[in-house]
Amino acid sequence: MLANGAKLGYKEKGAAGDFTVLPGLKELPDLGVEPEKVENTCLTDNNKQYENGIGDLGEMTYKFKYDNTKADCPYRVMRQAQEAGKVLTFQETLKDGTITEYDAEVSVKRTGGGVNAVIEFELSMAVQSDLKYTDPTAPTN
Repeated sequence: MLANGAKLGYKEKGAAGDFTVLPGLKELPDLGVEPEKVENTCLTDNNKQYENGIGDLGEMTYKFKYDNTKADCPYRVMRQAQEAGKVLTFQETLKDGTITEYDAEVSVKRTGGGVNAVIEFELSMAVQSDLKYTDPTAPTN
């Protein structure tokens, strides 16, 4: 499946209502929990034994088209959320209808540019919750 058609929306944590979609999304991060491997070997074991420890979501950074021409541009809105230290609720929706929701504190970084190179901004997530997955429903005939 192509990433085309994916959306990222946000709202205030705990707020009711719809998510506001952030226009200009260009790239999605890898998404999922990678548990830490914890060694738990007994003296009677012939080989090392391991268990899954707590998860690590790793770096989650979305890339966006840079635009700072209006008060509601994603760059400006997310930068203001960063400056205020707000935790927001995010909803990533893929073209097939798969939805992932989580709470995160954001950091914003504008990328550099050069001749014939676009300027983007990166939206990095410091996730503050578990990931909540909603699978798409199968079409009924």
